[in-house]
Amino acid sequence: MSLFVISFTILGLLILLLGSGIWVGITLFIVGMAGFTLFTSSPPLAILSNILWNSTNSSTMMALPLFVFMGEILFRSKISENLFKGLSPWMNSLPGRLVHVNIAASALFAAVSGSSAATTATVGKITLPELQKRNYDKSLYLGTLAGAGSLGFLIPPSIVMLVYGIVSGVSIGKLFIAGIIPGILLASSFALYVIVRCIFNPDLAPRGDVQYTWKERIRTLPLLLPVITLIVLVLGSIYTGWATPTEAASVGVLGALFFAGISRSMDFKVFWEALQGSVKTSCMIMLIVAGASFLSVAVGYLGIPARLTEFIGTLGLTKYQLIVILSVMYIILGFMLDGFSMIVMSLPLALPLIKAVGFDPLWFGIYLVIMIEAAQITPPVGFNLFVINGLVNENILKIALYALPSFIIMFVIVALITIFPEIVLTVPNLMIK
Repeated sequence: MSLFVISFTILGLLILLLGSGIWVGITLFIVGMAGFTLFTSSPPLAILSNILWNSTNSSTMMALPLFVFMGEILFRSKISENLFKGLSPWMNSLPGRLVHVNIAASALFAAVSGSSAATTATVGKITLPELQKRNYDKSLYLGTLAGAGSLGFLIPPSIVMLVYGIVSGVSIGKLFIAGIIPGILLASSFALYVIVRCIFNPDLAPRGDVQYTWKERIRTLPLLLPVITLIVLVLGSIYTGWATPTEAASVGVLGALFFAGISRSMDFKVFWEALQGSVKTSCMIMLIVAGASFLSVAVGYLGIPARLTEFIGTLGLTKYQLIVILSVMYIILGFMLDGFSMIVMSLPLALPLIKAVGFDPLWFGIYLVIMIEAAQITPPVGFNLFVINGLVNENILKIALYALPSFIIMFVIVALITIFPEIVLTVPNLMIK
């Protein structure tokens, strides 16, 4: 049977099952099983048992539920609320005022939660009521929250980076460092967009009655200390070599519990809810990773990646043309899949092509994370859109339209790091040999 027929069958079955509403992880197992059963003589159950063990049994994978647990603790404690109170006086004098709290709080919370959905939900619960009460422009604050909330994937420690590092074999420590400058660049671009819009139309962010003195601003700094301390503890322990990502995640959990305790927002009910939330999220991710690993092995047995790489190699594409094609592919995938599925399903095909044209797999990891961020704000499966819809009961398509400027800004950053890959590669290569 021709490779075209096999590929078309696999892709068609995948689209059919995803469209039917079956869980993504289960769909991946079914399609992988079908590929083995229909087109090979290999024993699928024996291969499946090995995949289930190998894809989930690693010390690196242990970091995943720990980072999720840390984010859940912060999400349910007063630490996130204090973050808003500490940032507001500093943002009040900028054009756009409290809209910048959306961006700054998302960037800071992203550096301790590692999750886009958790960042969007936490920041949104705190900022949206205040912005609504002060009659800020809805399209501006919802659009920036949708975009800035996705920073939870790019600013380390990132759950998506963990999954990419596990699947691709790229150093997770290097990935975390590589995400810092692009993350700051993206957050700064969101802020610049808000400033420019509000300079031309000040009515988008009405001036409030409250004016802060420098003394009042300085008094709010202790409210930021818990988050800043956690960032230093988690990332500093990794970058100095004092701890592995898994050990740093454990430090982060202990730190989150400590700060939640001293803020008097930790009791058994909160702890139990955080534990339940982290178990549900971790199991969902593990199921997708295991299912996608099984499908990837099936696709490898069928020879699809090797033949596709060979075919694209004959087209004589430049590396920039390849990035354009991959970007279009990831936009389409983002309409249907979550970020974890996008990583583990596309890497067997995309990574060999990227290496063949001379891109660094470390660079590709950051590029892919930004593409996944863009998928978070594209309907119909944009997780950030769902989170904001749950907070304000606004139409999903309207929220997606409000987030369009953030979507465009992400692609400007993608173009920038593609033309100047040193933005991504210089710092991690200097810090970790």
